[in-house]
Amino acid sequence: MIHEQIRNFCIIAHIDHGKSTLADRFLELTGTIAKRDMKEQLLDQMDLERERGITIKLQPVIMHWKGIQLNLIDTPGHVDFTYEVSRSLACVEGAILLVDATQGIQAQTIANFELAREQGLVMIPVVNKIDLPAADVERATAELCQLLNTTPDKIFKVSAKDGRGVKEVLDAVVALVPAPQIKQGEGTRALIFDSSYDDFRGVVAAVRVFDGELKARDIYTLLGSKAKQEILEVGIFTPKLKRTEKLKAGEIGYVVTGLKDIRLARVGDTLAVGGVEPKPLSGYKEIKPMVFAGFFPAAGESADKLREGLGKLKLSDASLSYEGEHSSALGFGFRCGFLGLLHLDIARERLKREHNLNVVITTPSVAYEVDLKNNETIIVCGALELPSPDRIAEVREPMVKVDVVTPIEYLGNLMKVAQDFRGIYLTTDYLSMSHNKGRAILHYELPLNAILVDFYDQVKSVSSGYASLNYEFLEYKKCEVVRLDLMVADGVVEALASIVYKDEAYRRGRVVVDKLKKILPRQMFEVKIQAALGGKIIAAERIPAMRKDVIAGLYGGDVTRKRKLLEKQKKGKRRMKLEGKMNIPPEAYLALVSRQE
Repeated sequence: MIHEQIRNFCIIAHIDHGKSTLADRFLELTGTIAKRDMKEQLLDQMDLERERGITIKLQPVIMHWKGIQLNLIDTPGHVDFTYEVSRSLACVEGAILLVDATQGIQAQTIANFELAREQGLVMIPVVNKIDLPAADVERATAELCQLLNTTPDKIFKVSAKDGRGVKEVLDAVVALVPAPQIKQGEGTRALIFDSSYDDFRGVVAAVRVFDGELKARDIYTLLGSKAKQEILEVGIFTPKLKRTEKLKAGEIGYVVTGLKDIRLARVGDTLAVGGVEPKPLSGYKEIKPMVFAGFFPAAGESADKLREGLGKLKLSDASLSYEGEHSSALGFGFRCGFLGLLHLDIARERLKREHNLNVVITTPSVAYEVDLKNNETIIVCGALELPSPDRIAEVREPMVKVDVVTPIEYLGNLMKVAQDFRGIYLTTDYLSMSHNKGRAILHYELPLNAILVDFYDQVKSVSSGYASLNYEFLEYKKCEVVRLDLMVADGVVEALASIVYKDEAYRRGRVVVDKLKKILPRQMFEVKIQAALGGKIIAAERIPAMRKDVIAGLYGGDVTRKRKLLEKQKKGKRRMKLEGKMNIPPEAYLALVSRQE
């Protein structure tokens, strides 16, 4: 059976290509939002999204156009939020592939296109920002034709800012995107693709109903966690929550689950009502975190409050993972997994804004596979977990395939940057030529650890901001790494330990102690900063003691009076040095991540 009155689709694009602005025009044209209530990037609900000008969270909304119900999911564009895109694609039948006319196809455009093609979605290619003076519509159209293997007449040209051509895109969604296929007689099944937490009503799950219908007071089962409960309310996104009597097959809406245990309602789970042994819905991509960092409560915060905050954050950010850990320097905290450094930064900022939590973050690292000599294999996510060299048989690090889209004139500089970051060259593909300016896609294989921090900044720097990149996990490869320990005031600071390449250890140790010397505040006693491999000190610096003028109050007399006071001061400083402990400021942890010297 086909539900002819429904079309489910999403908008996919590279970051800042105009997804949210196009969604604004859709809301205006369909009359979903009154003009007096309209504001820019309406679907970007978080203040953080507006401040940074990026979409962080997917956002569903229901619209009506020429008698057809349109269910739109607006998606993020940054590589760190690819998981949000994959969740959207599992719930729709079509996708608008948006390209900025001033920039052309970018790395994330290609990555999102591949994700949509794997799901077998109908693609509607759209060139945006045709109103700008710098727009090169001909080049962008030619690149889309090459990517999709289509003709220029199948590509829509719009200006999401002034509304030019947007009506034609809505008509194309109705005409080209297939209506949802509905199976009968198998009970009711819905896929949870997002969720949030309400203090009074529990978990509120965003769902796509595939079979049957959902209504309040139905008894549901979550097939993954086996949780059973009564539905308190169902409704649709307008984009605010609007209560309805029921959600029919093919529709996208929300379900108030009533669950107070946030661990039971996982994104990607199947919500089922009735049916004999219902099967979980497929088409979902499980993503593993790639970057790990320790989150510890700052002074005055409790670990329980941090655990609660992370739990609620995970409800709306399914790619976040966390587990408890203890540090002798920082106390109880959590080892958190992220998809990238922007993901980490957004999580920290959301904890601060949404849950009023300040955290100390340890040096980010990647997950290594370690084969021990007793034939055991373990996963190491931090330097403190790395066993001693005499127990290790082999260490493997995660490798990623990096695609860099760039104007041809920057190829040489970008290849040098990739080689500096231990890159292995694969191939170069060339996009279309326009006005004698060609663009290429560089394909490299790089260690994830090498590109963790500065690689993106270096790519943007040497290409004058014109290059873009996307990466995806490839495999684990053998590597030679060691643990670099840092000692401050003769005490090992566990949170500053890091895993470094063996051939870079001495240079890295020198860089780190120099940085710490600039960051750490001076004390009343001399502070030694040392980098060590095993028991061997490989680099050292000293922060001189602050000097208090203890003889300032003297106004004469024998020189022995001065000497007596200076000797007393010297003994006091020696005692402080033996007993003294340094408090490491939070900025020291993240400052050490950068490879720049």
